[in-house]
Amino acid sequence: MLRKEEFNPCHCPTAAEWRGANIGEGGGAWEVVLLPITTNPIKRDDEDLEVHWDGPDDPANPRNFPLILRWSMVIIISLCSFCTICTSALYTMTYEQITVEFSCSRLIATLGLSLFILGLGVGPLFLAPLSEFYGRRPLYLVAMALFVLWLIQCATAQNIQTMLVARFFGGFSSSAFMTVAGGSISDLFSHDELQRPMMVYTSTPFLGPIIGPVVGAFMNQYTSWRWPFYFAIIWSSVLLIFMVLFMSETCHPVLLRHKAQRLRKETGRAYYAWIEKTDKSTATEVMWSFSRPLQLLLLEPIVACLCVYTSTALGILYLFLDAFYTIFTNNYGFELYQVGLSFLGLLFGTVTSAATHPFWNWNYRRLVRKREASGGEPGASEPEYRLPPAIASSILLPLGMFWFGWTTHGSIHWIVPIIGSGFFSAGVVLAFNGVLTFLVHAYPVYSASAMGANLILRSIFAAAFPIFGVQLYEKLGDQWATSLLGFVTVAMMPFPYGARLRAGGRWAARGHFKR
Repeated sequence: MLRKEEFNPCHCPTAAEWRGANIGEGGGAWEVVLLPITTNPIKRDDEDLEVHWDGPDDPANPRNFPLILRWSMVIIISLCSFCTICTSALYTMTYEQITVEFSCSRLIATLGLSLFILGLGVGPLFLAPLSEFYGRRPLYLVAMALFVLWLIQCATAQNIQTMLVARFFGGFSSSAFMTVAGGSISDLFSHDELQRPMMVYTSTPFLGPIIGPVVGAFMNQYTSWRWPFYFAIIWSSVLLIFMVLFMSETCHPVLLRHKAQRLRKETGRAYYAWIEKTDKSTATEVMWSFSRPLQLLLLEPIVACLCVYTSTALGILYLFLDAFYTIFTNNYGFELYQVGLSFLGLLFGTVTSAATHPFWNWNYRRLVRKREASGGEPGASEPEYRLPPAIASSILLPLGMFWFGWTTHGSIHWIVPIIGSGFFSAGVVLAFNGVLTFLVHAYPVYSASAMGANLILRSIFAAAFPIFGVQLYEKLGDQWATSLLGFVTVAMMPFPYGARLRAGGRWAARGHFKR
């Protein structure tokens, strides 16, 4: 029987192991099988016909793809994520022209940002299970094609209603690059290799909200508000072409299923992949997979704590998209393109934090060696070894907030609050790098759903913060409104984490991971 302590994320359980796990102890780590399967399950008793990878060096295993191909796919996925998030923020610099042309209030125009982010949160409920059923590549291609179509609707909108609907569904489509990317990277790299590609991926979604206003501000200063959307259409179409040419399927269960289907066709024998060994219907499995991100949020304490932490940080970052315009136009008399340039402080903090990757990678290896020296299993690690960047972020977030809040006076040079914003953005990137890498490490079987759970909550926060941020700064003023948000980040500093909290969940990986 497959025991909790015998869990190995790189091992594809045999049918016998699955049967023993499912009829044995009620608390077994494999008690609830939520992975998607085919509509015609194979029922065979011959365990020798079960398909596995052909050893650790099997070239069909995505982790054995050529390094340049694996990194090419990471870069393409990251660029797609950057493109979609950049488009969400690029819209914020169109408010002045849109409110005039569509005769709507600024608050209504802000809904275009909030609905896009809300679409990012709703999408994973549908797309995360689809990626584990049909594979990563088809989902990426369909999602990007739909994203381009909704961008066309935005660029040609004749009223605010069309704009808001198109923004929501554009966010919904693009959520594939948020919720599935972590699973793709986990498919391509082993656990001890995750830090570097995850640092690249987790940095690009936060470059989007920073670069977007810069590009959007310059375009809207000298052209129509429609041109930023034309630019986004061209950009995303080019990325779609790159995905068609260079993206391969990476989902291990799906590839093993394809291998079994090919062997059955070639030999006529009943080869099967382990995900085909079930009597449950496809509809039942999809229903379970649909609810899994919500289950992770509600039933996994460590997921809930870390997702609230990262969601608050991202919510404040999106609130800044509107607050920067108010603060720098009122206090410093900035023009639109200058407001866009004020986001470069956030960019500097983001790039600087990404450059600290070698240190965090060294720290991870140090913790592994320390565990080995104390008698631990050689090469084994704990998911919590991925969290030090998030711990460092708990200091940078409030530091940046209070620095920015209390230096936004017209009598203080504008560069001072911009420097403070850099500390905040550095904290945001470190928080997400630590938390997302931890989720992939702690939930290897459900990595896409764990990322989806994080995306759902952070999208809700990021959608809500810009709406109430307008009233917050009007009522409290620049200094106290920012300080209130700073106190919220201080309150999150003692959030609990650790193996004991993780063990209180139902689906976190038990045992240790080997390199």
